[in-house]
Amino acid sequence: MAGNSMFLTPHPAGQDEDLRLALEDLLLDRWLSTKSLLANTHTWALRTSRSQVLAAGAAMGEAITAWCAEEPADANALVMRARVLTHRVLSAHRLTTRGHGLLPRLSAARAACEDAARRWPADPVPWVCMLALAQLDVDHRHRHSVDHWANPPEAMLPCGPWPLLWQVDRRDSPNREAYHRMLQCIQARGQGAVDFTRWVASQAKPGSVLLTLPLYAYVEDFRIRTASGQLASTLGYWTNEQVRYYVELARDGWFAHITDWTACSMVDLNYLACTLTACGLPGAAEAFEAIGSFAMPAPWQQVSETRWWQDDFLQARAFALRRRSIR
Repeated sequence: MAGNSMFLTPHPAGQDEDLRLALEDLLLDRWLSTKSLLANTHTWALRTSRSQVLAAGAAMGEAITAWCAEEPADANALVMRARVLTHRVLSAHRLTTRGHGLLPRLSAARAACEDAARRWPADPVPWVCMLALAQLDVDHRHRHSVDHWANPPEAMLPCGPWPLLWQVDRRDSPNREAYHRMLQCIQARGQGAVDFTRWVASQAKPGSVLLTLPLYAYVEDFRIRTASGQLASTLGYWTNEQVRYYVELARDGWFAHITDWTACSMVDLNYLACTLTACGLPGAAEAFEAIGSFAMPAPWQQVSETRWWQDDFLQARAFALRRRSIR
């Protein structure tokens, strides 16, 4: 691995220092800073993103269980319990074959989501969690819920957990994670992912983070096609006019409207930088500057031809900065 990779600082909290400190406390099984952080998080978007990151850390310990025992009626404690149980079920699903032993955990996670939704009806996060759990419902012959297989709003789109997505939309529209969870559900079922993200992008307003959603679908499509030997040329995939159109749309329709990079998802910025580089489009240098040292494994791992995604990131960044300097 290149020595320069030591200067990269991949961290789930990104540039959110308050989130970083709360996460460190959770890893020590302390929950008071998480309580304080959520109490002082005043937008649904930030509540959604922070609670997602916190859950990944809390899932490794029992801090949230202790918090719920101490303050069983606290809405933030209940939503974090839903978050943690959802995270654990999804993690267990990735590690097991054919979902053996997941049903009790899945039922517990759903019950926790319902508890949190009842405690604070306006909160979109419990519904985001329920949407996340829908990705485990992949066999239409053995459906977990009719809501997971609802008809789409347009014929070109796949059936899916649309009612859950609309529940989130009624509370916080557009909610970035909700649309990513919807995408993950569609991807788990094997078809319709790219069509879904194109439809979302067609509905999105200028400046909307949802304009980055097609980038995720294309990177995953590229990974699958590469792994299965379906691509005659990796370069040909990224020079496709349709792919380039949606990468440019993310650059010009979303990134160009940003006034505060620190409020952005570092993962979105990494996807933009990666796809701009792959397509050979201008603008990658500015995306890399917004990222700073906060490189993220995704999407670099999915498109890398080596094990060292950090090296690919550094090489792409150096190329983008050189290219800009000679323009």
